[in-house]
Amino acid sequence: MAKLGRTIKLRLYPDNNQSADLLAMSREYQRLANSVSQWIFDHDFPLSWLKINHQLYQVLRQKSQLNSQMVQSVFRTVAAQYKTVQEQMKQHPYRYKNEDNKWIQVPRDLTWLVKPIHFRRPQVDLVRQRNYSFVDEMKQISITTLGKRTKMCFTDKGFEDYFRGDWKLGTAKLVYNHGKWFLHIGVTKQVSDFDAKESPTIVGIDRGLRFLATTFDSAGKTLFFDGRKVLCKRKKFLETRRQLQRKGTKSSKKKLKRLAQRENRWMTDVNHWLAKTLVAAYGSHTLFVLENLTHVTFNTDDLPKSLRNSHRSWAFFQLESFLTYKAQTIQSTVVKVNPAFTSQRCPKCGLVEKTNRHHETHEYWCKQCQYRCNDDRLGAMNIKKLGQDWLSGVKHPKITKLTAIG
Repeated sequence: MAKLGRTIKLRLYPDNNQSADLLAMSREYQRLANSVSQWIFDHDFPLSWLKINHQLYQVLRQKSQLNSQMVQSVFRTVAAQYKTVQEQMKQHPYRYKNEDNKWIQVPRDLTWLVKPIHFRRPQVDLVRQRNYSFVDEMKQISITTLGKRTKMCFTDKGFEDYFRGDWKLGTAKLVYNHGKWFLHIGVTKQVSDFDAKESPTIVGIDRGLRFLATTFDSAGKTLFFDGRKVLCKRKKFLETRRQLQRKGTKSSKKKLKRLAQRENRWMTDVNHWLAKTLVAAYGSHTLFVLENLTHVTFNTDDLPKSLRNSHRSWAFFQLESFLTYKAQTIQSTVVKVNPAFTSQRCPKCGLVEKTNRHHETHEYWCKQCQYRCNDDRLGAMNIKKLGQDWLSGVKHPKITKLTAIG
């Protein structure tokens, strides 16, 4: 069994007094979080919740109106944030060129930070049943504020099923955004694991620029997900951004921030739709095979210069993460494989030749066996083959370069 996680978002409807209480509590939580962050930074980054609790609990309880459970939640929130940054620094070492013009990688840790992590927004983490609970037959929610509990109405539109099934509600985050209050609740559920012995459908997925995704499955069927509309909309975002940047006024900077948020929401929606469509198209017990695109740069030579930067920054990793958790709900899984030569290998004779791929016509034409194919489809075919190798027991499948025979 595997644990499946989700986050549901409830809209809260407090009155003016309740809203003021929530804001006061959020700001106090933020203040303590920054105080704890400074202490961690000044004491060589001790990230053990027990150690932080032992050193700071009594001091903060005397100086703050937050109750005992919330003070301890502050410790967990700050420690978790430092652990996240620590993991990110491990994944992205410092790189530089030495005197011999060779790239050198230096591992990084928290000692590389020049200042403590700062919590910029008012926030609160609420523990289920202790800091928040549902009352009046799920018609209202009761939330702890500074020194008291308060009840308010909420809406769970779009998330009703998470309250009726076997989902388990966990810690929630109180969020204040543009004058509105939301409660983001983490929920978990046990689901069956993907079983590789049940002869799953294998689907190779090639992600790219012209097509956001091209798939090739075990039945030889290919699906293309056109990216031209996405490309045009990103061009409009880019043009608007440049116009606002040229103005440089205070109001234009505010509009730039709102524009970035709107573009991110739109990108997230597109990736959600694409992941949902893939999962619905292939169903349960499917092995989705993706290339590991870490440190991979897409070729944009066949795109107009004005579009290269805007499309290179598409959120491919977000699509991967969405597909991973959506596949898990239907006993499917996602595996990542080595991307080397997936766009250069002939699926018929095995020849690997870079010049066989013609970007200007989006075609692959093998010089040895004369096999011809759409280049995006060819990539999906090779990725699907690596998925077959993984299913056969190869831990790290990759394409071996085979040159033409004399």
